[in-house]
Amino acid sequence: MKEKTLHKDDKLNSGGESGTLVLYNDDVNTFEHVIKSLVEVCGHDSVQAEQCAMIVHFKGSCDVKIGIVEVLNSMSRSLNLKGLNSKVEGL
Repeated sequence: MKEKTLHKDDKLNSGGESGTLVLYNDDVNTFEHVIKSLVEVCGHDSVQAEQCAMIVHFKGSCDVKIGIVEVLNSMSRSLNLKGLNSKVEGL
């Protein structure tokens, strides 16, 4: 299946159902891998990605992106393919 290209400027107002992409902690992935994955997949800058990684580490999970469920599902699949544990929750 071909994945949709995602852009930082994807907007909530494009008419789709909105949701939240949640990233969960694990004991496998390094901070560097999590940060790099959030930058590549979610369009975070390195500081935002590092902050999310720290929140996930200390709190167990973090809402890393809010947006259209269809777009977030694609991001979640990409993160999961990179070995991270994520899922999309409705708002």
